[in-house]
Amino acid sequence: MIVFCLGVGLLFTILTRVVQVRLFKDMIKNIFSGEKSSAGVSSFQALAISLSGRVGTGNIAGTATAIAMGGPGAVFWMWTIAFIGASSAFIESTLAQIYKVKQDGEYRGGPAYYIEKGIGWRWYGILFAGSAILAMSLLMPGVQAFAIGDGLSNAFGANKTYVGIGLVLVIALIIFGGVKRIATVAQYVVPFMAVAYILVSLYIIAVNFTELPAVFGLIFRSAFAFDSAFGGIVGMAIAWGVKRGIYSNEAGQGTGPHAAAAAEVSHPAKQGLVQAFSVYIDTLLVCSATAFMILFTGMYNVENPEGGFIANNLGANVEAGPAYTQAAIESAIPGFGAGFVGIALLFFAFTTIMAYYYIAETNVAYLVRGRKNAIPMFLLKVVLLASTYYGVVNNSKIAWALGDIGLGIMVWLNLVAILILAKPALRTLKDYDQQKKQGLDPVFNPDKLGIKNAEFWTEDYQQEKKENVS
Repeated sequence: MIVFCLGVGLLFTILTRVVQVRLFKDMIKNIFSGEKSSAGVSSFQALAISLSGRVGTGNIAGTATAIAMGGPGAVFWMWTIAFIGASSAFIESTLAQIYKVKQDGEYRGGPAYYIEKGIGWRWYGILFAGSAILAMSLLMPGVQAFAIGDGLSNAFGANKTYVGIGLVLVIALIIFGGVKRIATVAQYVVPFMAVAYILVSLYIIAVNFTELPAVFGLIFRSAFAFDSAFGGIVGMAIAWGVKRGIYSNEAGQGTGPHAAAAAEVSHPAKQGLVQAFSVYIDTLLVCSATAFMILFTGMYNVENPEGGFIANNLGANVEAGPAYTQAAIESAIPGFGAGFVGIALLFFAFTTIMAYYYIAETNVAYLVRGRKNAIPMFLLKVVLLASTYYGVVNNSKIAWALGDIGLGIMVWLNLVAILILAKPALRTLKDYDQQKKQGLDPVFNPDKLGIKNAEFWTEDYQQEKKENVS
């Protein structure tokens, strides 16, 4: 999977002519250009939903684990997979917009939809939808829930049973309110917590500013086997950096397209660019904030694959994960680290579970189209809430193992699909570029590009335009 993700990301980087750099200004501009409607959310709200899925325990616990298992060089490979993966995120999210549908008064879309409508493989769409429901409702919430329980227990001595009950009740209130309530919560909580987290990291960097050359030197030396201490585990650095990078930024995983499809935009490439930018926010900002806090303060261990430690700065009994970040902040701001990381994990992981529900719900909607969905949707909510509670009171190894299984299934199925469907997305990007060169605000016409089965754009969107004009 690691090799496949890197390969697909590199291919799309070349085929899009480095869209993640070339259209960087457009990424930022399009975040604030779309307006919400009765059927869809704004571009910013769609970004917030996808970021609530991307920015989670992977940014805190996952980054720390990557350093613990792969050394400081793993951070470089997290950056690399984010840069390369942004092109994959663009392709998958553009496809989600091209092949989205208006279903039960709401926009729906994602891999299952573009697999069926773009490739024509209904069976493969069903396979992805089933895998996504399994991963998002049963396998992956436990990682986020465990991080919340562990963080609050370490920081405040909270009883995990009570944390689990409280978490389930609050999530239930939100997910029973539908996508609009999820979007509203996400658009306020995610930016606030991300900014607060980055500001704390900037303070720690500032007070340890003299370490800047040494830290960057250590990261790059370790990434390319030039460091005497960590050179022997460069393979682990690549593997863990890419693995935890993918887990965190979700580029190519097939999760981001679900939120992308819900956005109200005039051209699919607009939301594709917004979703590509979300990968940068996740890894280059939030994951880097964690990595810098840990490395600048030296609060980390690095395990030796043959036993023992290559670096042991925290003692053998400290488990890789949030404890590294808590120790880092505590060393710079005594009495603040444990509580701050506990609260950060609460917000990051909490919003991620919300996003997981929305993704699972979209795939249930795909499977039961045209039929009554009240019972399947209720059962989905019960399963997700149960797995959330189980994750809080579980142990980390089981939680991460289940999460990795869920992630792996979705990545494999989605990457194969977007490789097959690259041509419509690339045509759409070319059309966007051409309209921008003409000084136009790009508007999508699939018939002109020879893209079939994009009924929303040829029927519903045209009807909505006529109604708005009248």
